[in-house]
Amino acid sequence: MNSWRALLLAAVAMLPACSLREGWNGPVSDHFDGKRFSNDEPFEKSLLAVLRFYLSGDTGPWTRDLDEPPAAAPAASVGDGRLVATVVNHATVLVQADGLNILTDPVWSQRVSPLSWIGPRRYRPPAIRFEDLPPIDVVLISHNHYDHLDLATVARLAEHHDPVFVVPLGDAEFLSGIGIKRIVELDWWQAWTLPNGRRIHGVPVQHWSGRSVLPSDQNRSLWQGYVIETAAGPVYFAGDTGYADHFERAHERFGNMRLALLPIGAYEPRWFLAYQHMNPAEAVQAHLELRAQTSLAIHWGTFKLTAEGQMQPRQDLIAARRGRGLSDVSFQVPDFGEAIEIAPLTTEAGG
Repeated sequence: MNSWRALLLAAVAMLPACSLREGWNGPVSDHFDGKRFSNDEPFEKSLLAVLRFYLSGDTGPWTRDLDEPPAAAPAASVGDGRLVATVVNHATVLVQADGLNILTDPVWSQRVSPLSWIGPRRYRPPAIRFEDLPPIDVVLISHNHYDHLDLATVARLAEHHDPVFVVPLGDAEFLSGIGIKRIVELDWWQAWTLPNGRRIHGVPVQHWSGRSVLPSDQNRSLWQGYVIETAAGPVYFAGDTGYADHFERAHERFGNMRLALLPIGAYEPRWFLAYQHMNPAEAVQAHLELRAQTSLAIHWGTFKLTAEGQMQPRQDLIAARRGRGLSDVSFQVPDFGEAIEIAPLTTEAGG
């Protein structure tokens, strides 16, 4: 069955449960009206448009290979001033810096779906075996879509590692519902102090939230990226985002990024996805606006969620990078499981 149709059926099956969500209950702000969150530039997705997207056209070629051997187990930790990033799959990245191990949007499940037997199924295994993870200190969740908030993986991490989970406003409800207690909720531009004394900041991105196609479930919790302070410069994790001015605003506040983790996949067709997902050319522009010394590509090649082929994001990124005169080390597409040590921050970044 077409994975989009399967995801639609799974989402419809979950409508009764999703309709019972309370959502965030907090003060009104410039991006929260008391009931729903919004972007600086409003975007409305009609149910008809969602149905048209899920039921439309063919996708580019994808090849499933779940027998890929795992990569080597990561180091237990790295010392002050060092920064190592390992892309596990999709938006799951192990960030190791200054003695801490931070995991972003962890997904080890076979499907990103409300149901275990239907919905988008992985085409590549996680590059790092769950059992090979080093002790995880902090987990960052960017928003509540199934390919970013995987409750089965979250529960395993809580049981085996007991990390602090940092989530956007409104998403603590999902984690506390499965018994997790160590949760920090952040708004845009709010910060939380890490165990090593440095801070993690929630930052705006352009996206949306919801665990079903039910209109009443949309945007009841926030979506965001993060900036992680490290000894030698900030790390930017976009999570999932369309292209907008929030990259420039992050740079204005935090300066040149030592590392940026930027999504390059799930961008076709543009009539539906341009607002919420960058294409590779826009990711290159984001890299330049963040003045990132190094960017790593995420959010591609694992789950067939949209119309482009499995390898098209990588090919389009290479073309976009060359078109802007960037080196292949400035914006990399690392092999899944490859531990990339990021050089110290230089005065000139983004090139």
